[in-house]
Amino acid sequence: MKWMEFFRTIQAKLIIIYVLLILVAMQLIGVYFVSSMKNSLTSNFTQDLQARAEMLAVLAEQDLGGSGGKSVEDSVESLRARVNNLFDFSGAEIQVLDASGKVLITSQGSHADYVGRKNTQTVVSRALQGIRDNEEYMIDEDNVRKKVVAKPVISDGKIVGVVYIAASMAELYDTMQRINNVFLSGMLIALGLTAVLGVVLAHTITHPIRLMTKHATGVAEGNFDQKMPVFGSDEIGQLSSAFNYMTSRLRDALAQNEEEKEKLSSILSNMSDGVIATDENGRVILVNLRASSMLGVNNNEIAGRHIALLLGLDPEEADALITGVPASALLQLEPQDQSEPVVIRVTFTPIHRREIGITGTIAVLQDVTEQEEMEHTRREFVANVSHELRTPLTTIRSYAEALDEGAMQEPQLGERFVGVIRNETERMIRLVTDLLHLSRLDSNEAPLRIQPVDVEELLEDVADRFSFQMQEKQITDRVVIEQGIGAVMMDRDQVDQVLDNLVSNGLKYTPEGGSIMIEARRSGGLLAISVQDTGIGIPKKDLDRIFERFYRVDKARSRNMGGTGLGLSIAREIVKAHGGTITLESEFGKGTRATFTLPLPGEGREAQ
Repeated sequence: MKWMEFFRTIQAKLIIIYVLLILVAMQLIGVYFVSSMKNSLTSNFTQDLQARAEMLAVLAEQDLGGSGGKSVEDSVESLRARVNNLFDFSGAEIQVLDASGKVLITSQGSHADYVGRKNTQTVVSRALQGIRDNEEYMIDEDNVRKKVVAKPVISDGKIVGVVYIAASMAELYDTMQRINNVFLSGMLIALGLTAVLGVVLAHTITHPIRLMTKHATGVAEGNFDQKMPVFGSDEIGQLSSAFNYMTSRLRDALAQNEEEKEKLSSILSNMSDGVIATDENGRVILVNLRASSMLGVNNNEIAGRHIALLLGLDPEEADALITGVPASALLQLEPQDQSEPVVIRVTFTPIHRREIGITGTIAVLQDVTEQEEMEHTRREFVANVSHELRTPLTTIRSYAEALDEGAMQEPQLGERFVGVIRNETERMIRLVTDLLHLSRLDSNEAPLRIQPVDVEELLEDVADRFSFQMQEKQITDRVVIEQGIGAVMMDRDQVDQVLDNLVSNGLKYTPEGGSIMIEARRSGGLLAISVQDTGIGIPKKDLDRIFERFYRVDKARSRNMGGTGLGLSIAREIVKAHGGTITLESEFGKGTRATFTLPLPGEGREAQ
């Protein structure tokens, strides 16, 4: 493992570079030298072989040309004597062939059986055709590489034979091997000396670097008293001096920066508002804890994100806010760790730097959710109450004026007008009564009178109260109670009011011949009471707002039926006071199912 770490150091890399440079250089020189030497030796060997073959062809002409009146046997013997006496060519075989290519003599005793047989090699065939430049390489049965040459023997312009020489190249290759061994030994010695020299030279370079690395590590850990020794005026010496100067400047700059950071951190930590700082591109670079809490994310998720994505702004709108004049915007956000959206007022203040322009933006976040909700509720409440009271008051005024102008003189008309005034007055009384009831529930001024109530009796009483109205509209009612449900702790009067409201709504919006079912059952440790009708139903777009105060699906029809728009709101507050929930399931044109839950015995609220 330590060896692996050593090879990753600069010293090892420098040594390897030196060795590789020498190795490459010597390899190139060696390849060139060995190749040249091989070519030179091979060329000399071939030229010597060609000269011997040429000389032997001249001598063979005298014996094969038929001059002197010798017989063939005498000519062959004379030629054999010349070959044996003049050409002592070790490692080579000399053959003299006649004009048909048959071997007349051979210098190899082991090839005596070749005499009288034809030599069919290509060089022989070419020589018999009069081609003088014939040579090739061959490997014999002993796996020895040989050089083969063949020269035609010409007498009086006629080819009378061929001189064939096959010389072994083993000695030449042995010479080349010795040269290669000498060169390889020299290269290994040179590489060893280079490696030793590389270690020495690399140490002179890497030693100051190691010292500087040690000092730089100390500076990175906060020890600014480190001082790098300067070994000379070369590049490393200049680097050491620059490092010492940088260390001193860095110590002073960090001291100032730490002081400013402490001040800024103290200010940001104690602010009641959230603060987000961005760069010139709108990327978040700083955020305090209050801003993280308001947005429902941690600092690691905020840093580096674009403020438009963080605040849910359109990119164009965000660019306009963070690059223009100071401005503010009211945003509604849905933090990841909160179920309810929050309303935040964001004030953008660009940061200007002389000669550069805008270098960033400071965004101050103020949580105004509660103020906005209160203001919205107040405006909506005032508008709804004003509207609900203005309608009956206007009606009363109109009919009172009509009575004052003479309608009193007509008993039938006057009696009808007085009836209208009475109905509108009762409507206002109901409205004010409901408002007072809601006000007491909101302020917890209507304590619950908790007592055990028999569920079956409770639901049967509700059905009895509305039986006459159901008979008038020919609506069938049904009460279904799951077995085993006995007494439950509740405020009987309050729950009666919830059931009356739900059944009354079912009667109002269920046409003649319909049905209403009141059901009680257990559901997840709670008592669930449902009122289901076959009425006109509620559109999906209105289901989310059906429990809002004064909200009506069909406003004109609701007023005609005497509704104030507060019944479901009161029901929700009563159920909530009991520790339960109320929900509506409806399909337009097919009916509605209202369900509220109450704690079963052992899980209910304590009596107040």
